[in-house]
Amino acid sequence: MKFTKTLSAAALLSLFATSALAYDADWKRGRVYYRSVCTSCHAVQPGGTINPSTKTKAEWATYLKADKHAKGKDTVKQYVSKAYRASIKSGNKAAEKFADTPDQELMDDIAAFLTKGAKDGDAPATCN
Repeated sequence: MKFTKTLSAAALLSLFATSALAYDADWKRGRVYYRSVCTSCHAVQPGGTINPSTKTKAEWATYLKADKHAKGKDTVKQYVSKAYRASIKSGNKAAEKFADTPDQELMDDIAAFLTKGAKDGDAPATCN
């Protein structure tokens, strides 16, 4: 009986520790970064801006997992990195605002925004 209580307590503690460490992505922060950094750069490119609603949730997930930007010439993570944000922060308030945000948190935030704003998401979004 004592072993069962100890095992149950350990399992419960493990569950709380795991949930405390899990990051709950902030789609609103992802939206700010996407619209302020990603869209501002793409707007001056020949292809123009890329709205979240141009792809489905599955297509965005595949794109982010592949981590290939500009047809594989570089990576998506490069444009979310602290180094990239530092390089553009003098001309971009969102990059400055999120300068110290961990790369993976910001990537998760952007993924949450893209999922929410996808063609089949909860709130299909444009970047107008």
